[in-house]
Amino acid sequence: MAAESMPSVSVEGKTAVVIGGTRGIGRAIALGFAEDGADVVATSRTEDAVADVAEELRERGASTTEVTCDVTSDADIDALVEATVADVGDVDVLVNSAGVNATTPVTEMTNEEWERDIAVDLTGVFKACRAFAREMDEGSIINISSMSADQAREARPSYCAAKSGVNGLTRAVAADLAPDIRVNAIAPGFVKTEMAGPKLDDGSEFRETVDERTPMERVSTPDEMVGTAIYLASDGASFTTGEVITVDGGYDPSAQ
Repeated sequence: MAAESMPSVSVEGKTAVVIGGTRGIGRAIALGFAEDGADVVATSRTEDAVADVAEELRERGASTTEVTCDVTSDADIDALVEATVADVGDVDVLVNSAGVNATTPVTEMTNEEWERDIAVDLTGVFKACRAFAREMDEGSIINISSMSADQAREARPSYCAAKSGVNGLTRAVAADLAPDIRVNAIAPGFVKTEMAGPKLDDGSEFRETVDERTPMERVSTPDEMVGTAIYLASDGASFTTGEVITVDGGYDPSAQ
């Protein structure tokens, strides 16, 4: 008797939307999906950045469309859904990777800084999940969280609060949308991106401390988040929902 075929850990043939897909982790996931055979729409607020990543996606053989999106705008998210379906096809995968990060202590943080981080990092994820879930018959939603959701971080009250909210939102939305749409999150550790800034440069005091507390003895690159995203988006993760997968090289903030 022939064994049943194993579910594929691949996004080949799927259509994916990556919000916040023009830089950092989101861009790496968008390009990684395209390399693996998916059609991909990568978006952000900046028209030139959207055009640039769209060209890279086409070079990798992906069908795409160019549409900007501010995740704080219901109209922008609705337009993104409509443009993707019209120009590329029904959506199988949504990745929420848009993010901002005010680095201000709580006693100095303004209402505007707090509200901006919550609007983009948490409410934007909710709005995108809601809009795309209304369109998707089945598939996978992946939210980019952070290990900061579960750790004390100085001068990041809004970011930590928002990412904690993303984890809770992920689990709640997973319960709402099961069994047809799976919802999971990736919680990266320290990743060398533009948003991380020079503090993670080789030789900085902060970087040395991070390396000492990380069994892998280094920070990660955005490309190292792609494999986890492909798994969660693929049929290989068909029984995985409501999970937050931490990808941090084993980082231990209490290590000396």
